[in-house]
Amino acid sequence: MRQTRKAWAGAIALGIVAAAGATVAAADPSTQSQSKAPSEDAQLQKLYRAAVAEGGRLVVYAGGDKPGQADYLKDAFVKKFPKMKVDIVVDFSKNHDARIDNQVAEHHVVADVVHLQTVDDFPRWKKEGILQQYKPVGWNKVDSRIKDKDGYYTGLFYFAFANVTATKLGDSAPVEAKDFLKPEFKNKLVFTYPNDDDAVLYYFKQLTDKYGVGYLQKLLAQNPKFVRGTQDSSDLVGTGDYVANFGSGGSSNGLSQVTLPKTSPWVAWPQTGAILKNAPHKAAAELYLSWILSKQTQQHDIGTWSARTDVPAPAGRKGIFDYKNMNPLGLGEFMSDRTALDRYKALINLYVGDVQGVNPSDPKGVLGLYPTSQDGAQN
Repeated sequence: MRQTRKAWAGAIALGIVAAAGATVAAADPSTQSQSKAPSEDAQLQKLYRAAVAEGGRLVVYAGGDKPGQADYLKDAFVKKFPKMKVDIVVDFSKNHDARIDNQVAEHHVVADVVHLQTVDDFPRWKKEGILQQYKPVGWNKVDSRIKDKDGYYTGLFYFAFANVTATKLGDSAPVEAKDFLKPEFKNKLVFTYPNDDDAVLYYFKQLTDKYGVGYLQKLLAQNPKFVRGTQDSSDLVGTGDYVANFGSGGSSNGLSQVTLPKTSPWVAWPQTGAILKNAPHKAAAELYLSWILSKQTQQHDIGTWSARTDVPAPAGRKGIFDYKNMNPLGLGEFMSDRTALDRYKALINLYVGDVQGVNPSDPKGVLGLYPTSQDGAQN
């Protein structure tokens, strides 16, 4: 079964109940004046008409590690706006950001919108003047901690990596990091190469910071399998002898489940998005960002914690900033210090070895420099 990013996000994300405050709002003059403003849907329909007049075309570069991971967004968007032709090209964020840098340098930008894991790129791109300033529909409801105050980029939703364990383990499934060191899990663990994915690398960094490099040595003594891509590592859990991993987002194959450690560190971050200043289809880009941040989409289509403060967390979980063993801003801080990151990556490389295997998001090697579709069509 093809695993979608919404499926794995939905597997891990569950929630809190938002405070209402309706009585106070009714007495607030600013709220009363806002009620006269066009509804979000009315604003989206106006943007839709402009996007169709522009040509009805949109190209999005989405960070991920498997073709089709962002199809849930594409399908929901086209269902809402059927006259739009949309391609969402999935690749490792570290490849997309290099692709964008090259397109800018070559004066040949083909992507309209980017949303990536490499959150450290966006302040740099803002400084370099390659992002379009735009405050989408719902902007005032986006958490101020994850958006640029000037409107050049914003977190769109949260992705999270935690434990993925085979359902057949039942109550014996590992929960905390040290549980993965139990003898019964030797030869049965599978992980994503941490030196291939900075979010996974940050997961390992937190563990070695807390438990020492000795933890890494003991983990490797379990003889785990390493693969490229968090989805491939998740999809292997529950198949053959593989029963667990951490540092990935889950699978929809029904053979595994996602759990959050109670005391061990785990990782979540705001997947961050922006419009490129030289985007070929700016009206479509504005429609897409406004749609994805609209309350309706954040409530029903993203399948994870919302970027908006007026949308409760998925049922059964706390708010994303309420976990004592996880900092949603930590990945961005880690990635912003590239010297320290590269030093730790070099250390990890000594332990796990060089990354082996093809790029799982581009298994045929067709994406190239200017892809406008997942099959490698070049503009």
